[in-house]
Amino acid sequence: MALRKIVEVGDPILRKKSRPVEKFDGRLHTLLDDMKETMYENNGVGLAAVQVGVLRRVVVMDCSEDRTGYTELINPEIIEMQGEQCESEGCLSLPGETGITRRPAEVKVKALDRDGKWCVYKGTGLKARCFCHEIDHLDGVLFTDRLVRDPIEDIK
Repeated sequence: MALRKIVEVGDPILRKKSRPVEKFDGRLHTLLDDMKETMYENNGVGLAAVQVGVLRRVVVMDCSEDRTGYTELINPEIIEMQGEQCESEGCLSLPGETGITRRPAEVKVKALDRDGKWCVYKGTGLKARCFCHEIDHLDGVLFTDRLVRDPIEDIK
């Protein structure tokens, strides 16, 4: 495993649409392992492959408090959404920036695992936000595109 450099806002790759994964091989497993290490090292709760400069539909996440909820999503799709939540978000690619976004309160996601097997995941609260945030990255969308309120402006 190796740490990868996180791409930051201003790099045009963050606005590109990622391509589906077609090969489930050692290169994919290395990418997943490196992304996991990079996410944990940077105290993130999620990381999309595009954030490490790879335009593939790959996400790693761990929204659990005890860091035991690690999940890998390959070619993820949101298949169900319910409710609404407005909460603060940040992003490893936009260090120091936060803002209030509107996201579904609950989501169901279909994705492949590292071996190419379909899985379905459910998330509420932070996990639902993380699913949406990371899948947005795969389509070139940043959380700042979804701001409903800027907490800095609330202080002024």
